[in-house]
Amino acid sequence: MNSVLYPVCAVVALLALLYKVRVLRTDRSPTQLALTGNFVLLFITYTVSTPTVWVATSKTVGIVNFSGLLTQSCVVLMSACQQLVLLHLTYEREVARRKAVPRLLGLALALVAMVTLFSAATVEREAPNDFALSHAQYYPAYIVVYLLAYSANQIDVGLLGWRYARIAAAPWLRRGLYLIALTLPFALVYSACRAADVVAGQFGTSGRAWEPVAQVSVTIATITKTAGWTIPDWGRHLSTLAERWRDRRALRQLSGLHREVTALVPEPVIPLDTRADVRTRLYRTVVEIRDAQWALRTWMDPAVGHAAREAAAAAGLAEQDAAAAVEAALLRDALRAKAAGRRPEQHADTPRVAEPEDLMAELDFQRRLARALRSSPVVEEALTTPPRPRAEETA
Repeated sequence: MNSVLYPVCAVVALLALLYKVRVLRTDRSPTQLALTGNFVLLFITYTVSTPTVWVATSKTVGIVNFSGLLTQSCVVLMSACQQLVLLHLTYEREVARRKAVPRLLGLALALVAMVTLFSAATVEREAPNDFALSHAQYYPAYIVVYLLAYSANQIDVGLLGWRYARIAAAPWLRRGLYLIALTLPFALVYSACRAADVVAGQFGTSGRAWEPVAQVSVTIATITKTAGWTIPDWGRHLSTLAERWRDRRALRQLSGLHREVTALVPEPVIPLDTRADVRTRLYRTVVEIRDAQWALRTWMDPAVGHAAREAAAAAGLAEQDAAAAVEAALLRDALRAKAAGRRPEQHADTPRVAEPEDLMAELDFQRRLARALRSSPVVEEALTTPPRPRAEETA
């Protein structure tokens, strides 16, 4: 299975590294440098862990299973990089440096112990697919040291990420840190499988039964964590795409309302360049709908608005939906009256019922207005109220 999963992880790591190198051109802070180091080590780890590369690397060095020591040492060094990233995100530079010292010393001691135990281990066959399952002398102790370093780091990184995510100001940084924190259960499943390997070895058996679980868990943790580390850089592009999609959807929803009201009141319409972007067209649509409502005010019968308020209250509509229904009833009545050339004897003081505070609130309200004008039973009920006498429009 690792002949498939590990190359995928290597490709993901390489893509993240290439993206991060671009970021380094404008930002060489300790955080970005540590992240770059993390992706270099991640790429080495999964590239060498691929069985064919594993065998070739060990053969080149001339040490059986050297690739195992290399990849797991890279994992420990990655731990140091991840610690530096989160510490520099959480604390001022000097404080982060001070807090990093004991963590880095602990990882350094783990590396020394791993190299020592690996060197003392009895030589076995090359094991690109089951290195962790080896029962050779000192290998279990070597794996235990590695797992302690790995697990302690994963717990620390998970807790630091979760803690900082709760106070991070940038939305995509916050989401990335939550992703990093959420990889902790998968990392611990991997550690548990490897610990079970050691225990199984003491009873003369192996952990081949749960080896797929270990590999899938560490793959999920790796890919998800890589996304978490990089998403603060590229997540804003997702926001831009989402905004464009929302704008296009809103423009489609308002286009019918806009055509209907400006067909009888074309004056507010300002022709736009065909190259105008969606946001500009949407903004003009919102403004022109409101301008057309004001132009139709003298055709609006207050009695229709009163009837619509009563019908909305009877229907139990929420405040904004009720306001949209009342405006829609007034607008529908005005359009019919203007088309027939019959003004009410007394017109409404204002075509507006709601007063949205900003453009986004206005956009949301107009979408409600468009829906109410198209299909609200409150509008239909208000328009069936016996009308007041209307005067014929004269030229």
